[in-house]
Amino acid sequence: MKTIFKLFSAAVVALAMSASVASADIKFGVAAEPYPPFAEKGSDGKWKGWEIEIANAICAAMDEKCEWVEVSWDGIIPALLAKKFDVIISSMSITEERMKTIDFSDKYYNTPAVIVAPKTSGISADPASVKSKIVGVQVSTTHANYAEKHLQSMADSIKTYQTFDEHNQDLVAGRIDAVVGDSLAMQPFLDSEAGKCCEVKGNLVDVAVFGPGVGGGMRKGEADLMAKFNAAIKKIRADGTFEAISKKYFNFDIYGGES
Repeated sequence: MKTIFKLFSAAVVALAMSASVASADIKFGVAAEPYPPFAEKGSDGKWKGWEIEIANAICAAMDEKCEWVEVSWDGIIPALLAKKFDVIISSMSITEERMKTIDFSDKYYNTPAVIVAPKTSGISADPASVKSKIVGVQVSTTHANYAEKHLQSMADSIKTYQTFDEHNQDLVAGRIDAVVGDSLAMQPFLDSEAGKCCEVKGNLVDVAVFGPGVGGGMRKGEADLMAKFNAAIKKIRADGTFEAISKKYFNFDIYGGES
């Protein structure tokens, strides 16, 4: 009888430990599209890129086991709220509008937004330069918000796209006249053969639209996870991990100065 009880007790303990381990796992949500150099799938089907490495380093600093969950960009906040995953790690800018719905960690990078157009065009950061033009943006982004706020009254139209690559393709094809996007994310396109047609025409500034930088998006009320995540960001910046990973991708400070 004692033996049976011991076996039963051991099974209960093992089950409890298993449940504890499972509940400790953290799921990161990533937009299911390539966004180099931040995130893209390799030939092995695994996610890679600067943001992926940084998130994995944050996970290690939290001493947690983490996994990636893919979701469409325009559904990424609803998926977080539906508890499909725990943290959005997908170059999401911290903005007041988004903070009405979710919370954000401390920033982990910040790069300026730009307007990109053909080299021969007269387009610039001045909204008047897009008069009667078609400007492309990715849907549900701060870049789309900027275009709606500053460019819509001048442009012929603001055309939205589900993915970053789609508006770049239309820019090359001449179906739109300019795109608004992240400066760093635009660089691989501009360095490509197809992107030789175009160049950065100017930086776009509006703190109210773009916010202080990019952070991890979380459900409201997740105080313990938020504290651990922020502590992990500080840890990898202090111990050199952040800098070591960043040097593999960039020759400048992607953190963008102190918060």
